[in-house]
Amino acid sequence: MSGVTDPYQPVERKLKLTRGCLEVLRDFRNPVGIVTKNHLVTRDADVLGDLATHGCASVSISVTTLRNDLQRIMEPRTSVPARRLDALRLLTDAGIPAGVMVAPVIPGLTDTELPAIVEAAAGSGAQFASFMPLRLPRGVEEHFVAWLENHFPDRAGKVMSRLRDTRGGNVTDSRFFRRFRGTGEYWAQVEGLFRATVQKSGLNRKWPRLSTAAFRVPRGPQGDLFEPG
Repeated sequence: MSGVTDPYQPVERKLKLTRGCLEVLRDFRNPVGIVTKNHLVTRDADVLGDLATHGCASVSISVTTLRNDLQRIMEPRTSVPARRLDALRLLTDAGIPAGVMVAPVIPGLTDTELPAIVEAAAGSGAQFASFMPLRLPRGVEEHFVAWLENHFPDRAGKVMSRLRDTRGGNVTDSRFFRRFRGTGEYWAQVEGLFRATVQKSGLNRKWPRLSTAAFRVPRGPQGDLFEPG
């Protein structure tokens, strides 16, 4: 929850759909990993904490930039960088495995912030770190280029050129596993910088392995659906 749409959209404060899903997962002790850009995830620390006691929960806080001005125009309606770092601290203090996901890394725009983001996350209690390059599948390229030309006309050409350098001349790669990695000399330098920074910051640990050992079928009307015969 979720690699495409953030499960903590502003409307979640009112609808509490994500919380309801997590409560069901808690009843079954079903493992869940969350990726979000929003501080609102800390509201559900009680449910996530219950799951975490059984090795059934982890949270990745996505931090793309530490600059408030860039965050406002690039990721509107999301928490400012400082609030995301605060969420990391609150989650880890609650015993919930939490780390930072520096994604997407935008060549020529946010790539230079990679070390600072990792170090800030480590200082906020992050336990692991990951990163991945920008992807522009299907019609997203058109919207991204328009956004670039509107907000960063002086960098648009450089960003797109470097992005293509990381994708063998394309702006995306739909192949599974390959879609989350870049190629070429430039991206090799970015990967090297990331590895050196996580090593220095103590975040060179693997993501926590979630466990199904505590999975159970609760008793009651819904649980009866799982009974044989």
